Amino acid sequence: MKKSIVFGANGYIGRHLVYYLSKQKQTVIPSDISAKSIDHHQNYTPIDITNLNQVIQLDFDVDYIYCFGGLTGTNVGFDKYKDFVEVNEIGLLNVLTHHKNSNSKARIVFPSTRLVYKGQKDVFLTEEAPKEALTIYAQNKLSCEEYLKQYATNFNVDYTVFRIGVPYGNVFDKNFSYGTVGFFYNKAKNNENITLFGKGELRRTFTHVEDICSAIIETLKTADSKNTIFNIGSNDNLSLLEVAKLFAAKFKVSINFSEWPESALKVESGDTIFDDTKIKKAIPYHCKNAINNWIENL
Repeated sequence: MKKSIVFGANGYIGRHLVYYLSKQKQTVIPSDISAKSIDHHQNYTPIDITNLNQVIQLDFDVDYIYCFGGLTGTNVGFDKYKDFVEVNEIGLLNVLTHHKNSNSKARIVFPSTRLVYKGQKDVFLTEEAPKEALTIYAQNKLSCEEYLKQYATNFNVDYTVFRIGVPYGNVFDKNFSYGTVGFFYNKAKNNENITLFGKGELRRTFTHVEDICSAIIETLKTADSKNTIFNIGSNDNLSLLEVAKLFAAKFKVSINFSEWPESALKVESGDTIFDDTKIKKAIPYHCKNAINNWIENL
């Protein structure tokens, strides 16, 4: 039976990973900075990953260490840069340090983001596509990808990185508030119009959290998943306007358009849609969920 530690177990994707790993009868040790588990896991271990003395209290004699704890955001990172570097980068380096010093054989599993890519209009981006970090958060992710490569080269710490587009869905409840889809949903369900910048023509890859977790878990079982990076794609490579229209139709609200604020435009990456050929070669990857069906069933 596989055994895993999941950092960020109270967070959006981390919480779902614990759920889906447990469904596969894997032994999971959930951990986060909060004193208590949001899902009341009996073996939950509160750990502040920015504190190495706390990290080393955990036994890394496991198969996988999911490093899904961290801070997200765009412009907020410029104001809270110390927090973003401390949590997102030092946190991972503390995990890597304990891994190295304890001679752990665990695989580090790390979530990266669409925001590391230099957006290209209507181009499906492969893992080797040009990179461009426009925010502190995006730079955190690029830096962490490099740390993982360095520790693999120098200390034989194995890793797998999964780059994620726009996640959506929630198996726990309908109190969904994460990211782009959460913004659209919360506006629409409260009978408020949805506002889009520009014409809403920017395209994203939208992937249900169940499909994200399934892709991660199944890919890690393959021999070719060690020390490499995968895009997690989907069949929903849509414009923001297309998705907003689905919410507007479901909840009978309108869509408003507004000019781009200068601060938002400066950190906008452009189209970021994923070429997922690599992960499809690794596993028989087929998305179970479609965003139009998910919205219709809300």
